[in-house]
Amino acid sequence: MRGSGYSAVGFAGGYDLHRPSPPPALLEALCLEAQVDKPKLVADLGSGTGLSTRAWAERADEVVGVEASAEMREQAEVASASPNLRYVQAFAQQTGLPDRSADIVTCSQSFHWMEPQSVLAEVARILRPGGVFAAYDYDWPPVVHPEVEAAFETMIGRIGRMRAERGQPRYPKEGHLDRIRASGHFRYTREIVLHSRDRGTAGRIVGMALSLGPLTVMLQEGVSEEEVGLAALREVAAKALGDREVDIFISYRARIGVK
Repeated sequence: MRGSGYSAVGFAGGYDLHRPSPPPALLEALCLEAQVDKPKLVADLGSGTGLSTRAWAERADEVVGVEASAEMREQAEVASASPNLRYVQAFAQQTGLPDRSADIVTCSQSFHWMEPQSVLAEVARILRPGGVFAAYDYDWPPVVHPEVEAAFETMIGRIGRMRAERGQPRYPKEGHLDRIRASGHFRYTREIVLHSRDRGTAGRIVGMALSLGPLTVMLQEGVSEEEVGLAALREVAAKALGDREVDIFISYRARIGVK
């Protein structure tokens, strides 16, 4: 949590403004895998500001977001008004939910922050037989403009190298499916790949960059925008996109396990 950047002033609001919500097709696919038209309970672990939780409000009888960061959970509660949706402040391995109560459990852009063995054991406990767990993430950067994407990728690479030098723990997303499969809690596992269409400006692209918690921490610690590549991204995005709002495409990878 100390290395996440989520407690920084204004971070939660910027995150909620610039990050995408999951596409309807992803939610529909998870319901299909769980063989349920309308889930009785969806638990969203590492729910952040509720973008991935609110998406289920009209599709499930009850939705519970589980989030360890008080600042992110508070932003989620401000942005959520559905009576069937609630948030609890807790770590993902200690949800407090009843045994076999959930049809679907999700981790949206969050499983890489979690200790997988204890979390997957908790997921198996709260899922009903035949229920589905999905750790899903979107690829950075979004598809928007080749030069903008290249600058974004350069920045991500620099952040990754700086984090590695600092020895900050992380569970790479590329290993999610292997960890789900190796846990022994699921009778069937697979990856689903899909994309969503959105809209964005140069400001939103930079806002997406600033919603990366580790970048926020580095900037607070004195790393310059030039060093990390954010200044170059600002310049390239402004030059390539100007004041226009353009189509962007966001690719999703969902690693799922069926109990």
